[in-house]
Amino acid sequence: MIDMTRIQFGILADTFHTPVKGELVFQPDFLILVDDCGDISATFTADDAEHSVYVNALRDASKLNIVEKGQFLMPGLVDLHCHAPQWPQAGKGLDLPLYDWLQNYTFPLENRYGDLAFAEPVYQDVARTLLANGTTSAVYFASIHREASELLAKTSLEQGQRAFVGKINMDNPEQCPEYYREPSVEQALADTEAFIQNVRGLKGNEHGLVKPVITPRFVPSCTDTLLRELGKLVQQHDVHMQTHCSESDWARDYALQHYGKSDIEIYAESGLLNNKTVLAHSIFLTDNDVAMLKEFDAGIGHCPLSNMFFANAAMHTRELLDSGVSIGLGSDIAGAPSPSIFRASFDAVTHSSVREDGVDTRLSAGERGVAGSRVSFVEAFWMATAGGGRVLNEKVGVFEKDFHFDALVIKPSAFGNLRIWPTMDTPRDILEKIVSLAQSCDVDKVWVQGKQVK
Repeated sequence: MIDMTRIQFGILADTFHTPVKGELVFQPDFLILVDDCGDISATFTADDAEHSVYVNALRDASKLNIVEKGQFLMPGLVDLHCHAPQWPQAGKGLDLPLYDWLQNYTFPLENRYGDLAFAEPVYQDVARTLLANGTTSAVYFASIHREASELLAKTSLEQGQRAFVGKINMDNPEQCPEYYREPSVEQALADTEAFIQNVRGLKGNEHGLVKPVITPRFVPSCTDTLLRELGKLVQQHDVHMQTHCSESDWARDYALQHYGKSDIEIYAESGLLNNKTVLAHSIFLTDNDVAMLKEFDAGIGHCPLSNMFFANAAMHTRELLDSGVSIGLGSDIAGAPSPSIFRASFDAVTHSSVREDGVDTRLSAGERGVAGSRVSFVEAFWMATAGGGRVLNEKVGVFEKDFHFDALVIKPSAFGNLRIWPTMDTPRDILEKIVSLAQSCDVDKVWVQGKQVK
């Protein structure tokens, strides 16, 4: 029996989720019981014998939330790769190569976050904007500044967002501008270790809603010594690790020319890979790289829209999904301009479609693309929810017992583009429309860990 004294509330809704990759589950009048810790205590389909019993008990206790017909409950979205300090830069300079974009736009902007008065309104706004778009879990790159990075963690906690925040580490004088790099490896490590302890010790963070992340920017920006020492911190503190991986021809070639190894091989030898690793992009992977990802149970943050701008190639999403590698989605603010993971899901589908069909009209249809490489809307939604949770090794992304209740309600708004026609749209049609058309105005309610934050 369920201890009803521990039930915070129940929610009754027409519900979408994808517990299994590629399989959409739509449950009308699905009942979810949320306990006083914000976790899912039990779920009941409309056909379950106990469904009406608990609906009536919750209603009698004034603990039943009913999502109206025409609205839909789904798991909160997971953004595996977002550069919070780049938020003011979103939509700028996307016609430049990656190296030029970093030097001309990104590094000068990120350097300003040494000023907390500058950082605070930006961080307030980016966390609020992501929540408004249904992102309940966000993996943030901050800047090299410890205090500002802690401010981002504190801001996320105050706004109720599940966040994974990293103070960036970058010390290579050949690639990092003098005004924006670590003064020394020793200082970088001291700041990173203090950051880990301070984030874990934030008031109100006793249950770890916000977690610290070890964050070497990417191979070109870090010396070998810094990478190895950061790897020791990953092992010592058992923390998440995030970085960029084989993002472009330039980044891939840098690793090969300077180390004679791929990014994955360098990260593995440095001790940076674990089952909570988020590797953004991961475009140019060898068979050995894929095997190592599976060996360490490390995951990929697929950023399809920014890949179109900066990657020089399309990720082998279909093959990686089929191989069993853990993959979720990232907005990659500001390498892409949209803060919406629905948009990232849509782009994952279109990106794969272009890859399958090809683009060179001088070739025949059978020659210009990569056959069988298309990703479905259901698979993209899985990456946006359950897949992202799997990469993070967190119980988010599906509505099952003992998972955290991170959720959103889609309510089509007259001010947006989303329209549902109940007599014509199947559940799969509705999901595709939500992924393709939903905007922040359609995200009516958002919960994180059982607490409503929108």
